[in-house]
Amino acid sequence: MSEESLSADALPEYAERVLEVAEMIPPGRVMTYGDVAEWLEEGGPRQVGRVMALYGGAVPWWRVIRADGVLLPGHELDALGHYRAEGTPLRQASRTSEGHVPRVDMKRARWDGGERALDHI
Repeated sequence: MSEESLSADALPEYAERVLEVAEMIPPGRVMTYGDVAEWLEEGGPRQVGRVMALYGGAVPWWRVIRADGVLLPGHELDALGHYRAEGTPLRQASRTSEGHVPRVDMKRARWDGGERALDHI
């Protein structure tokens, strides 16, 4: 195997860092894509979202979400099952929401990457 194919198969360093943060988020808590980028002091919400879309399947992907608390389109039921199992605070869907799927209650569920994160640095 050539060095080029080895590097093509390797997980990019930024992606590794994003996934490490996703793994640190405690059950029942969430961070936004922007929170993760801010915690890493690199990239932005779109870059974090791209990493999660490409590589996030092996980590608790449901804990990294949009800032408005809307569940990941196409994965709402999977995410909802995880949120309910972990006791993640949810808000009832509004009457105008399609499908009446609840949202994550960001005021109660958002995690700031505090004390527990220091163990992983």
